[in-house]
Amino acid sequence: MSTTDTLAAGKVETTTDAQGVATVSFFHPSHNSLPGALLTELAETITRVGQEVATKVIILRSEGEKTFCAGASFDELMAIENEAQGLEFFSGFAKVINACRTCSKVIIGRVQGKAIGGGVGVAASTDYCFATAQASVKLSELVVGIGPFVVGPAVERKLGTSAYAQLALDAGEFRSAAWARDRGLYAEVFDTTEQMDAAVAAFAAKLAAYNPEALAELKQVFWQGTEHWGQLLVERAGISGRLVLSDFTRQAISRFKNR
Repeated sequence: MSTTDTLAAGKVETTTDAQGVATVSFFHPSHNSLPGALLTELAETITRVGQEVATKVIILRSEGEKTFCAGASFDELMAIENEAQGLEFFSGFAKVINACRTCSKVIIGRVQGKAIGGGVGVAASTDYCFATAQASVKLSELVVGIGPFVVGPAVERKLGTSAYAQLALDAGEFRSAAWARDRGLYAEVFDTTEQMDAAVAAFAAKLAAYNPEALAELKQVFWQGTEHWGQLLVERAGISGRLVLSDFTRQAISRFKNR
């Protein structure tokens, strides 16, 4: 595959510094939307990097400026023809969420721009998340006739049921980064990317110097009660996989496509 083809399909890259701070970065030219193959690669990369002895802490980020992650690939959504394909498609973000959940290393989120749909789920799956004032959030799934079923448990765990319901039902509107911070999705919000990056680097260095065994035990405590998510998120993916085949959803997707 050529470099041009690779960029068109998106990419996942990793680096690890001398202090054991590993950075996992993803990119897709369509506003960092994530097709199934890229979601699988991202999940596998998080798992692999988390298992490496040299890794003390992980920073999860995307490239670009305006959008952290626009959610799942809309082209793939429109191509679903049966329930099996629907299940596979909607299981993509389940893989990433579960990779973050089961990783023994603390994951720091870096959200530089808008998080939409599955992108909110990715941010919610990190253990401590920094953002800029441009990092507004929206769960837009209901607009196209489905719902945020797969990312729902991760979002609800961070924001609470009430805030999750507000995002899920008011599907056409963004909520500000400050709103997300006040409800626990973001730990801190900064005016500029430069300020955020400085804070991310300082916090990662601090964590990398702590006892790795203590951090691993804390991570288990943080995620206590989610042990069933391996099955739950697949079941949730099945709900969306059925809904996407309905006449209502097909018509909603067609209207959205023809805007």
